[in-house]
Amino acid sequence: MNFIQFLIQEWILTSLLAVLIIVYVMRERVKSGVPVTNNQLTALVNSDKAVILDIRPSAEFKAGHLVDAINIPYERINSDLATLEKYKSKTIIIVDKMGQYAGVAGRQLAKEGFEVRRLSGGISEWQNQNLPLVKGK
Repeated sequence: MNFIQFLIQEWILTSLLAVLIIVYVMRERVKSGVPVTNNQLTALVNSDKAVILDIRPSAEFKAGHLVDAINIPYERINSDLATLEKYKSKTIIIVDKMGQYAGVAGRQLAKEGFEVRRLSGGISEWQNQNLPLVKGK
């Protein structure tokens, strides 16, 4: 009961804290790459404004990936940055399994000067929408 009384009595402080938390979450979300939908990804790639970076392990990539995606597993992002240098003029759209590593990879690439986005829901959401995948490579 004391906690509820505190919240009521100090409503300005608790409101300020809530706003700061929301601002922090939104800022971190953008720093790691703005999420894009399946349709937005398709439009960006078709207009030759973006390249897809799949950061899943090679075995998962070979089992099914987006057309023309580049595979650099998450663990090798820092060591394989040179591979991406030729795409600095384009938006890099990061794809992983469900979005769990895309944010961290996005922050790393943004620090290196890349424009980064991430596929909302990852490859799992792509598959749930019954969108096409390429096998092999």
